[in-house]
Amino acid sequence: MNIMEDNIFDMRFDYNGLHYQGWANPSQKTHADGMPASFHVVLNDIFFGDVSYNQGKWVTSEDRPGELLEIVGQQIESNYKKK
Repeated sequence: MNIMEDNIFDMRFDYNGLHYQGWANPSQKTHADGMPASFHVVLNDIFFGDVSYNQGKWVTSEDRPGELLEIVGQQIESNYKKK
């Protein structure tokens, strides 16, 4: 996977009584609108998955709880800045 290190951003949030912190790294491959095709996400020093927006919802390469995935998607939407 190609990585855009200058676009890495931090994420911090609470979910289900736990505090999560980590980062997301956008891929260089983009959609027509300029949004990266996926984001490599690490939370609490554990690989969360390669997260992408597909057919109107957030999906990941790993088996993760849907509510947690939605929060990660919201974090991506609010923190990623197109360059």
